[in-house]
Amino acid sequence: MDGTVLIADDDRTIRTVLSQALTRAGCKVHATSSLTTLMRWIGEGMGDAVISDVVMPDGNGLEMLPKIAAERPGLPVIIISAQNTVMTAIRAAEAEAWDYLPKPFDLPDLMARTARALDSRRAARAPALEKPPEELPIVGQSAPMQALFRVLARVMNTDLPVWIAGESGTGKSLIAKVIHDVSSRRSHPFITVGPGDLGDEGAPARLVARVGGGTLVLDGLHDFGADAQLRALMLIDLAGRAEVPPRLIGTAQASDKLRGDLYYRLAGAVIEVPPLRARRDDIALLATHFLYLAEEGGAPARRLAPDALDAMRAHDWPGNLRELDHAARRLALAARAPVIPRAEVDALLAMGPAAPTSAPATIADTLPDAVAAHVQRYFDLHGDDLPPAGLYARVLREIEAPLLRIALDAVGGNQARCAELLGINRNTLRKKMTELDIEVTRRRKLM
Repeated sequence: MDGTVLIADDDRTIRTVLSQALTRAGCKVHATSSLTTLMRWIGEGMGDAVISDVVMPDGNGLEMLPKIAAERPGLPVIIISAQNTVMTAIRAAEAEAWDYLPKPFDLPDLMARTARALDSRRAARAPALEKPPEELPIVGQSAPMQALFRVLARVMNTDLPVWIAGESGTGKSLIAKVIHDVSSRRSHPFITVGPGDLGDEGAPARLVARVGGGTLVLDGLHDFGADAQLRALMLIDLAGRAEVPPRLIGTAQASDKLRGDLYYRLAGAVIEVPPLRARRDDIALLATHFLYLAEEGGAPARRLAPDALDAMRAHDWPGNLRELDHAARRLALAARAPVIPRAEVDALLAMGPAAPTSAPATIADTLPDAVAAHVQRYFDLHGDDLPPAGLYARVLREIEAPLLRIALDAVGGNQARCAELLGINRNTLRKKMTELDIEVTRRRKLM
């Protein structure tokens, strides 16, 4: 590694560690705890790359980036920060930082990035964002989430279609909404489309006309049957020919029933959302966040004891964020004291079955609770707009499909027994199976 690196950080330990590592790698290093000193060095022409903290005693490192760019165009600046939120990553991208890493950082990773910065000798230009909101509903300090934040910052204001992949309950729809809310399209409609919204041939044209230049999300593509996937392709074609094409986003879990051409039409940029078990460092932050939301909703103020947080981190959370949210809200309502002990967390976690990672994200207390949560989420995803007309039939259709699939599986695919179990005519069952694109192979049911 060759070149001069300027370091600005008010933490003496970080300055020492970085200075020693970069010196051993062959660099010349100048380190300071003052942004004023850093700017003087830059003005004097010193440095081939900069590593700067955000919060400094005499200013903000992000706010210095435009001044650095004006003073020394092309000088790469790597931002490091303990403010590990998506907004920090977005603001770093907005201010055209060469790179961004959260604290605590991995030293070899930072060294590798510094080497690339020295080699490039120019700042990478990320798309600027128009006055992003002060807070976004995504939190995470773990390395997987910081990587996701960096991808979000790069794709926010592009016109690329986006494919958001991840397990159930990881927040794919929430990330789609964030992409819209922070983009230049945020004043235009945000429309979420499920398989029931594509129930007839005229639906794609109506949806494209309604969304205009906003954002259209094909949500839960793994649940789209063959006909719905075909109509989704029609929608994508129509959107591309619109006078003002909308931003297209698809969300999906892994599935072998998805059409390859549907994926490739939407995968201009791919965002992989990590499951909660892959970001255990975020569980304490998320649990605290959900307890706060419960308090805002009328529950008593609660916090988790340290060993209770340990139990939360050790759990695999097969339902991911939604399961953690559900657990936190139940703890907030049921806890006997302001500080929730580990015993109550262990008791709550022991109540649920040892579900596989593909298990449903939320185990509602009753079927009406589950339906109510699903319908409320559907309305919430449409923001200030109402869902397309025909909601009653769509909701019933979405309940029918899993009911029929599970009942058929329970009787080993025997349609006569399934019809008897459901209390409907066998011809009615066959008609429903055709309408809902349900294919069943007859097999012997093992008890």
